[in-house]
Amino acid sequence: MSGGAALEGVLTRLVPTGEEDLELLAGWFADPGFVEHWGGVPLSRGEVAAKYLGRRRPRVGSFLVLAGGRPVGYAQYWRAGPDGGGIDLVLRPQARGRGLGPDAARALLAHLGGALGWRRVTVDPAAGNVRAVRAWEKAGFRRVGDRDRPADGTLLMEHRPG
Repeated sequence: MSGGAALEGVLTRLVPTGEEDLELLAGWFADPGFVEHWGGVPLSRGEVAAKYLGRRRPRVGSFLVLAGGRPVGYAQYWRAGPDGGGIDLVLRPQARGRGLGPDAARALLAHLGGALGWRRVTVDPAAGNVRAVRAWEKAGFRRVGDRDRPADGTLLMEHRPG
């Protein structure tokens, strides 16, 4: 584990990523099933190394999502203003539909609202990704008005910790 403390959920544990995670993450981000709703395009090893190994700390927090001690996904947060920022989360296809996403999101939210004092957290799932939208809702996110919906087909959702 590199770059800070782990975040504990009920079903998941989030551990900061580090250089030792390159092989694992490069394999995941090269898999079309993993990146289906993460831009939809497999990423090169260099892109993964630059973006997802914790090299952008402290601006971006990068985590492996563990369930039962095994890596099942990736999560990150980034600050987007004085009172908050956003979260991204993706699980391996075989880990989906088991409540792990909402649990990992709640662990992140507890950290962001507690230790970091964020008052607003956003996510932007693809509007057609019904499973992800439901998972974010289970974690406490609510849809922001349709007038704010980006033209790229994503849905803006918000959580206000506290």
